[in-house]
Amino acid sequence: MRNPYAPGAGQRPPELTGRDRELQQFDVVLERVARGRPERSMILTGLRGVGKTVLLNTFRSMAIQKLWGTGKIEARPDQSIRRPVASALHMAIRELAPRHRAPDRIEEFLGVLKAFAQADADPPKGKAVPRRWNPGIDVPAARGRADSGDLEIDLTELFVDAASVATDLGVGIALYVDEMQDIPADDVSALCAACHELSQSGGPLIVVGAGLPHLPAVLSASKSYSERLFRYARIDRLDRDAADLALLAPAEREGVTFTQDALDALYDAADGYPYFVQAYGKVAWDIAPETPINDGDVRVAAPEAEGELAVGFFGSRYERATPAERDYMRAMASLGDEPVLTANVADELGRKPSSLSPARDGLIKKGLIYSAERGLVAFTVPHFGHFLRSQPV
Repeated sequence: MRNPYAPGAGQRPPELTGRDRELQQFDVVLERVARGRPERSMILTGLRGVGKTVLLNTFRSMAIQKLWGTGKIEARPDQSIRRPVASALHMAIRELAPRHRAPDRIEEFLGVLKAFAQADADPPKGKAVPRRWNPGIDVPAARGRADSGDLEIDLTELFVDAASVATDLGVGIALYVDEMQDIPADDVSALCAACHELSQSGGPLIVVGAGLPHLPAVLSASKSYSERLFRYARIDRLDRDAADLALLAPAEREGVTFTQDALDALYDAADGYPYFVQAYGKVAWDIAPETPINDGDVRVAAPEAEGELAVGFFGSRYERATPAERDYMRAMASLGDEPVLTANVADELGRKPSSLSPARDGLIKKGLIYSAERGLVAFTVPHFGHFLRSQPV
């Protein structure tokens, strides 16, 4: 019952370690934006399980503490960001409204927000007409502002108006976007254009995104200036000191500690990946009969932790793949753990590269692999190759 470790999707660990640099950077961003200084929006990239969502949520808490308006969305590849962004900005403005001295300004913006949300383009042929969005905004939709149906125009106008409301209060608005690589291509272009306009006007609204390692390439493909539009932070595994602290600090608050041999064994097993640190630490705690937790406890715990990861972390992803996609991933795994050439995968399977394009594209869309650079693919999940090599064919 006292076990402090928390392996979960986006669940904050009991001790957030190894991210001081990113936290300091974002604190500077908040202060500069609130003071009207030019600053770029921020993008976090990294593999699954390195703590991007945790850091994104921590950034949001930091903004809330400084009385900013905040909202968050999780992108989906089959969904326009129009309505999710409208809902997120509605939440942000609701956080600011009680402190604003001009209720008419808030109502005016809400009218624009409602018009933006309801200005969906015509659905594709064969698709049902979407139900009219009802955000609980008790004002009439404005006309002639952010309602053209062109997302790039509408989003830019909406962001400018939202930033204007925040300026009245001397604070900012932060829109947090998780799984940003899944935003449809046209919507990515619109989002970049809106951020570009804000960067030129100095409006206090920023977009903070998180996504897989190929997210910078996705943004660059939509707008060439995206490389200068965002501040990129690559989130990777923890170094040894940070990984040890992630285990020791919460344990010692409960009167428990680890031997040095146990910490050595846990670091070897988890390889510094934050999710794995929590997963192995949790099972080692449950297995150990007393403090200090030693390397013998870790040896007993490791197979159980690996079994849980095989089902929940690796297996659930593997099950989403089609038979052809599984063959493609197994071929990748057989070539090692580093990014591999698509031509080498084809050779491994005895196929032409062009015939494997559907399998590769399907895996990319499902977020199981990503294109590290042209002609190279890699797993989005650390140790996934090891998992596949341990499975029976």
